[in-house]
Amino acid sequence: MRRFCRAVVLGGALVLGGGAILPAAGQEEEDRHEGYYYPAPQTTETYTARVVTLSESNRERRIGFVTGLTQQLLGGDYAPSYAIFAKGEEAEKLIIVGLADGELNTLYRIRALLANLTAVSRVTPFFRDNTLPEHATFLDLLKLLGFEQLTVTDGVDLSHQIVIK
Repeated sequence: MRRFCRAVVLGGALVLGGGAILPAAGQEEEDRHEGYYYPAPQTTETYTARVVTLSESNRERRIGFVTGLTQQLLGGDYAPSYAIFAKGEEAEKLIIVGLADGELNTLYRIRALLANLTAVSRVTPFFRDNTLPEHATFLDLLKLLGFEQLTVTDGVDLSHQIVIK
């Protein structure tokens, strides 16, 4: 858990998110990452953020955020249980892929990961300075940074996709 907390704190420092769940059928545009990083999402959700994207948030900032998190995950005492990628032309899509069998394999476990990321995000100065931390979530942090979509997958069968508005 300490390694996990350091990852979010460093990622937040480098950058100086309820909606209804719906079936994934009828996605409006083809997702070129589907089938490569994750299976077709079984569920989708739209999250209406409590914040707006910061004007200085751009592709470089989003990539820096993901790079910081990844460095911390890889630098920990144990192998990371998930990988994080920023994809899309403007790195506007965040993808979290489970690396261990049996983890992130239910919607409840995905929500637990997002709750942990929220809890750790709330202690960062960046999050506190740009949100009402007691009400904002990790998805709000993603919105601040300009991410438009989050996909979380177990890396085998399950994918859940969140569109961030």
